[in-house]
Amino acid sequence: MNVAICTLFEGHYHYGLAALTNSLYNKGYRGSFYAGYRGELPKWASSATENPSLKWIGAKTLLLAEGLKLHFLPVDTDRHFANYKPDFMLALWNGIASDAKQMFYFDPDITICRSWNTFEEWASCGVAVSEDVNSPLQELHPRRVAWRRFFSEKGIELKFKNETYVNSGFVGLTLENRELLVMWQRIQETIGYLIGGLNLSIFQDEHLVKLEQVGGPFMPFVTADQDALNAALEACNLNISYIGKVGMGFQDGFILMHHAVGGPKPWRWHSIRKIMEGFVPRKVDVEYWKMANGPIITHSKFEIVWGRLSLKIALAIGRFYKK
Repeated sequence: MNVAICTLFEGHYHYGLAALTNSLYNKGYRGSFYAGYRGELPKWASSATENPSLKWIGAKTLLLAEGLKLHFLPVDTDRHFANYKPDFMLALWNGIASDAKQMFYFDPDITICRSWNTFEEWASCGVAVSEDVNSPLQELHPRRVAWRRFFSEKGIELKFKNETYVNSGFVGLTLENRELLVMWQRIQETIGYLIGGLNLSIFQDEHLVKLEQVGGPFMPFVTADQDALNAALEACNLNISYIGKVGMGFQDGFILMHHAVGGPKPWRWHSIRKIMEGFVPRKVDVEYWKMANGPIITHSKFEIVWGRLSLKIALAIGRFYKK
């Protein structure tokens, strides 16, 4: 099946992009991976070459082993990338990925830990989404009720499907279900003014702004892109394939991917320093360093050895000392 995968990154998130790419490669994905970005490309991408065949201004391609192509696509938008996901996916589907039968978006702080075929099978069952750590939100939860009231005034009817509140860091869908992206985009544009503009996000430098600063826990759009996705799922008459918190490693079980929500991100987690503060390394930190060996190398050999060794030391200490 012709598949397209995409992400959006800037700044230090290039480390996460590399780990995500490595995990896709190691779990069997071969094909095109489209990475939208702002700013400068990282040093490890210096061998990427201009690719005019993509018909995307400034596009460059990095050829990795055995048929994995990482396409770097400059993105000209003032929106926070958290609020640009459906726009980017639609731009790909309307352009350089027009022949894709399935499309997947991953945040650049995710690594996958199951065979790639698992994800294609998942998306064939309906729109593939994974439960968020802050789920569930029941049918009459004040936020869901607020969504219905607000959007009914805008001519958008929401129909409750499931109490699961999904994370917007991943979505997989077939071409037949692309209308979800159109609705997700429409809903984000509808609520943009309520959050002060789509150039803003409650995530600033990896820290979540306190809820009371943005209207309290019942504010309809606390996490705008995520709330918009959940509302879009209710607005569209589509089959939705929900997987619980195990999907992103928020609970133990048949984990499909590890999502480093919050911060510090794994590439900024200092295991020895953090364990001295009583914080044991997380599963996402372990998975990140598992994926450091390639095909993309972003750390020196010493950094990789020390990163893994310090994890082991910190985990050992954590058996006896932790907060």
